[in-house]
Amino acid sequence: MKLKRFMALGMAAVMTMSLTACGGSDDKPSDSASSNNNASTDNSASTDNNTTADNDTAADSNAGASTGGLTYAGIKLGEDYTDLTTTIKWMHHKTDREEDGTIQAYIDEFNKAYPNITVEHEGITDYAQTALLRLPTGDWGDIMFIPSIDMVDLETYFIPYGSVSEMSDLVNFADQWKYQDQCYGIGYMANAQGLLYNKKVFADAGITELPKTPDEFIADLQLIKDNTDAIPLYTNYAAGWTMGGAWDGYLGAITTGDTTWLNQKFTHTADPFKDNGDGTGAYALYKILFDAVAQGLTEEDYTTTDWEGCKGMINRGEIGTMVLGSWAVAQMKAAGDNPDDIGYMPFPISVNGKQYATAGPDYCYGINKESSADNQAAAMVFVKWMVEESGWCDFEGGYPVSKTAPTSFVFDGVEIVNNDSAPEDEADLMNQMNAESELNFNNGGDSRVMAIVEAAAQGGSYDDLVAEWTQKWNDAQSALGVDVTY
Repeated sequence: MKLKRFMALGMAAVMTMSLTACGGSDDKPSDSASSNNNASTDNSASTDNNTTADNDTAADSNAGASTGGLTYAGIKLGEDYTDLTTTIKWMHHKTDREEDGTIQAYIDEFNKAYPNITVEHEGITDYAQTALLRLPTGDWGDIMFIPSIDMVDLETYFIPYGSVSEMSDLVNFADQWKYQDQCYGIGYMANAQGLLYNKKVFADAGITELPKTPDEFIADLQLIKDNTDAIPLYTNYAAGWTMGGAWDGYLGAITTGDTTWLNQKFTHTADPFKDNGDGTGAYALYKILFDAVAQGLTEEDYTTTDWEGCKGMINRGEIGTMVLGSWAVAQMKAAGDNPDDIGYMPFPISVNGKQYATAGPDYCYGINKESSADNQAAAMVFVKWMVEESGWCDFEGGYPVSKTAPTSFVFDGVEIVNNDSAPEDEADLMNQMNAESELNFNNGGDSRVMAIVEAAAQGGSYDDLVAEWTQKWNDAQSALGVDVTY
């Protein structure tokens, strides 16, 4: 049953986990990282705290927090475990960094401090699904980026780094993968949710101030169309994951100013997609996309968009804006000769005059509970070095994970907030609502967002789409017996 559930989850989460700045043909970031809606509809999970690590005394002393001793905070880089000799394996989704040698370069630097820890690495293109299929076997190596699983399953497959409160002193988003106040995942980088734009295109269009509302943004897109040869807003429709995977990332505090809306109120709201009349909320968010397409402010043929090609296009000034997380900045800058033209701005929605941005971790490192004590120790040393010493997060243009590592990330004029987690007794509820309604918010809902583009291009009605969502949402609430209190 467990494997069958994971296979079903894999199909739903192939392009979601989260909130993850990928490479190769799987460039999708883990946009759901800011939502914590990672549970499946199955609550059953083993709570066995035993590991299969070596049983000798020395091994037990370092076998991980679940067996006592090993913690992230307790490791002093460059001092502890420098004589440890072992080979560990890391499974990840960054195929682009495999191909360009970046991953191996970081490992080479790590080996200057830890020459006896060999790190083997495997980049997987179809990572979200493959990781879910391998996870139950236990035979996937020592470190993986945690795929979309129930929070209650964390202790079954991974060892904790330490308590959430202890880890919160060292890293941001220590509660992203938590269970019973233990931190099981640490992001390799984090993403802030805003909007990519080309500074030169904006200047050529006559835009002197960044838009702060949907109306201002649509007006600026029109200026780009009227005064430049650039595509005002590039939808990236054909890629698929750039639809739900991108646009859903702005649900919650960004569009409402309320950090409890996404994970605590959304499932209990009777009409979550209503028009607030002030350019806020879910209605205003998706209407930006509809209006841009309907008014001819996107590419001529949405079916022919090219994900790889768009990187060079925005670098050359052939695209004005794209809706993607901050993880994309580094890729767009590297795609041509005009890196300084690439900018990142807050999403153009204001709540009572204030703009918000959420930030959350991309894929998070998890350490295998089935690994030997030596390999668990080596894995935790490597993770800590990657987070605090490698500079990888900053290289990718990410919002900082480590609270001690230097960062160059700048996001002015916006308040960074986090969407509060769901109550523990409702950890599964959002996933249940997604499954019942088939709307899949922050869970691979690409077809729902693609339908917005299709309807707008074909002269359809946005309000009809929203009404359909509302009906499905209400039907799911009724089927699941959800209290509707908002």
